[in-house]
Amino acid sequence: MKYKRILLKLSGEALMGEQQYGIDSNRLIQYAKEIKEVAGLGVEVAVVIGGGNIFRGVQAEQVGLDRVQGDYMGMLATVINSMALQSALEKIGVYTRLLSGLNIQQVCEPYIRRRAVRHLEKGRVVIFGAGTGNPYFTTDSAASLRAIEIEADVVLKGTRVDGIYSADPEKDPNAVFYRNISFKDVFEKGLNVMDMTAFTLCKENGLSIIVFDMNTPGNLKRLVQGEEIGTLVSMDDLAETLKDTVNELQASDIPNKTDKN
Repeated sequence: MKYKRILLKLSGEALMGEQQYGIDSNRLIQYAKEIKEVAGLGVEVAVVIGGGNIFRGVQAEQVGLDRVQGDYMGMLATVINSMALQSALEKIGVYTRLLSGLNIQQVCEPYIRRRAVRHLEKGRVVIFGAGTGNPYFTTDSAASLRAIEIEADVVLKGTRVDGIYSADPEKDPNAVFYRNISFKDVFEKGLNVMDMTAFTLCKENGLSIIVFDMNTPGNLKRLVQGEEIGTLVSMDDLAETLKDTVNELQASDIPNKTDKN
């Protein structure tokens, strides 16, 4: 198995399926089955879900609400989605734990890193709800942070497209697909993979990201088994960075240590 522990990031919008709002039961069941199949292989699975199918914090200011209040509303939306996924998983026999960045004792355990890791070690699917528990941070940032904290091998970002393109493939038929790309190139090309906070967290901690099509049945399983599915964002630019650093040092006017003057 290529990956032992993964952090799966799902968007709230993906749960809508063909609907305009809310949760599509068929899509929810599909995701639950995909996760069960991977967990059955012995992979430790953690999940972060967005809340855009219900409410997004950035919408708050558009309707005259305070941004901070809106972000907390968005966090509660992620808890609703997390509870739905938990219920779907448990109905098909998967042991789960829902940990929340907000204190909601009636339905969620509080997020404690060591507890989350222990649940994963016991083979339970761990769902992280309520983002980081702080306003102004997206669920992408929550996914990156939780992945680093639990020492996940990779962040798998499930989307409705099959990877990263030079432009929106749904709008530009000439968009170029990237199978592998470095963090450096993503930044320089201005590609939209994650928000900058989430992206920087992964880059600085050497945590690879794979963007893939979650809506194609079997993709998640094939990915964790090592198939090249989607786009891998990694630290492939490390050697280039080291080379640039060496060249800069050689080109700089560094006094010779043997020069007595």
